[in-house]
Amino acid sequence: MKSFKMISVGIVKDDLVQDFHLIDGIIINQENSHHMWILEMFIDKQYKETFEQWKADEVLLDAKVVISYPENEPAAFRVAVDSLRQIGDNISVLLKGRLKRARSQYAEQLLEELIGEGLAGDKLLERFESDMRSRPRLKKDHK
Repeated sequence: MKSFKMISVGIVKDDLVQDFHLIDGIIINQENSHHMWILEMFIDKQYKETFEQWKADEVLLDAKVVISYPENEPAAFRVAVDSLRQIGDNISVLLKGRLKRARSQYAEQLLEELIGEGLAGDKLLERFESDMRSRPRLKKDHK
């Protein structure tokens, strides 16, 4: 098994990404024959009902997870809510699922958006370099 720090997580529902502010998070590659991953999120309890409903409905969720470093491209997972546990004013949410192999090609999509905004030359390069470091949400993720 290998574990990694979870930096951020967004759940894709109806073509929109809902971000969940992490207090803490870890992701574990079980390195088993089923290629399963465990994602544990420690978040505010305000999201408890949302995750309880997804668990009750046995919904498969698409998650975009930034692992280890904020500048890393989000990894795409297909997960289900396995369990929830309230701890004080927060909840621990355990998600289990598989890594989706198709990468989102963030750089290419960012470049397409910036060109679409009319940026060119030095301004395009400067903004591209800045956004590659800060990793803002792409417009296509905000539909």
